[in-house]
Amino acid sequence: MNGYLKRILNARVYDVAVETPLEAAPNLSARIGNTILLKREDMQPVFSFKLRGAYNKMAQLTSEQLKCGVITASAGNHAQGVALSAQKLGCKAVIVVPTTTPQIKIQAITGRGAKVVLHGDSYSDAYQHALELEQKSKMTFVHPYDDPDVIAGQGTIAMEILRQHTRAIHAIFVPIGGGGLIAGVAAYVKNLRPEIRIIGVQPVDSDAMYRSLKAKRRITLDHVGLFADGVAVKQVGTETFRLCRKLVDEIILVDTDTACAALKDVFEDTRSILEPAGALSIAGAKLYAARENLKGETLVAIASGANMNFDRLRFVAERAEIGEKREAILAVTIPETPGSFRKFCSLLGKRSITEFNYRYDNPKIAHVFVGIQVRNQLETSELVEKLQRNKLNTLDLSDNEMAKLHLRHLVGGHAPEAKDEIMFRFEFPERPGALMLFLNSMSHNWNISLFHYRNHGADYGRVLVGMQVPRHDKQALKIFLDKLGYRYWDESGNPAYRLFLG
Repeated sequence: MNGYLKRILNARVYDVAVETPLEAAPNLSARIGNTILLKREDMQPVFSFKLRGAYNKMAQLTSEQLKCGVITASAGNHAQGVALSAQKLGCKAVIVVPTTTPQIKIQAITGRGAKVVLHGDSYSDAYQHALELEQKSKMTFVHPYDDPDVIAGQGTIAMEILRQHTRAIHAIFVPIGGGGLIAGVAAYVKNLRPEIRIIGVQPVDSDAMYRSLKAKRRITLDHVGLFADGVAVKQVGTETFRLCRKLVDEIILVDTDTACAALKDVFEDTRSILEPAGALSIAGAKLYAARENLKGETLVAIASGANMNFDRLRFVAERAEIGEKREAILAVTIPETPGSFRKFCSLLGKRSITEFNYRYDNPKIAHVFVGIQVRNQLETSELVEKLQRNKLNTLDLSDNEMAKLHLRHLVGGHAPEAKDEIMFRFEFPERPGALMLFLNSMSHNWNISLFHYRNHGADYGRVLVGMQVPRHDKQALKIFLDKLGYRYWDESGNPAYRLFLG
């Protein structure tokens, strides 16, 4: 440990890295009853902490080694650190990255003059290929985590944290992939402030360090999850494992929904968007505080990176509320009788609906797939009980992965029994009561044969409604639509409707 303390104190990182701020997260802190401080490594020039270790390693290479160039393997962030360091030091760099690496990271690497080689589905695949290329060249391999100089470079983050916050810290939460970051942080903190708990955080589907510490030997995973691609490592390093066995207090595992909720928490406090791996520490801090019933303590979470592909935000936004237990996904069976749909909606009260899927199936019962905003898991349970008491069979699908990933987008189909069906697309005002106004205004003689709504975060809700309106009621339908005042489009002739729904 003394050797690492010396390495960290003498690390060369500030030629390219910056001392990032340690910022309070006031909204999140108030909600969980503890002070959450974010170490903003997403504010580095390459939007990740990886620059520190890469440069510290490369800055100590000989002139001959630099002349031959460097090679590395990375899930993306270390690659950017190596590319920028090579640019700064004037040497060539070859980076092997998995084929699953986000395009934003690949563009950042090539933009700094490094050559990118795509290989394999995970970091481990890329790593093996990089070693093969190293043997064929005279380039120096810069390991992304299992190297004392790289570990020491990452350890400078801990040096900054203790300097920036001299008062009591209960725990520091650190995301773990191969273990370089947490090894460096733990080596410094446990040397100077051993009372501070060092807690690692990993995804449930990329938990190589968790399993290795439990087994007391390095475990190789057969597969790793790719949502948090920055920590998608099948096997941790030899040196990082040794340090973690001695210095890390525990590891917390988080699922995808919990990570998405943490991404939203950080955005609401900072207006910044982290990558999934970068938000793991925040997710872990929340789980730990809840598990320990912790109050009034200071928790530091390392926001390790922000290299997020923009198109992932759609998935994150959809899963964040579920991860925070603030959205309930329910399947409700209602009788196919006049007024039952209205009764069901009235039982939901003034809760905001995030999604509503219904398609006429048979003349006896109807199955409704609905997403509802709630305050917590208790409210979900109470709502399910309320619906059950009113003889509406209800199934909570909030933890059903198939339902969340696929079923919510597939509800629908042809309904040959839905006679005289007319299909309308509406814009409902996004305010409580908009749906009930629609239902109370329409004729009781008309049956709703399809209803689809998803919250898109706009001022208006986009709603698709199928109504069975007898031909002799067409004038009454026009009066209803005009009186309602919502913008609408008749989609009955739309070829998409005729192909898949009509």
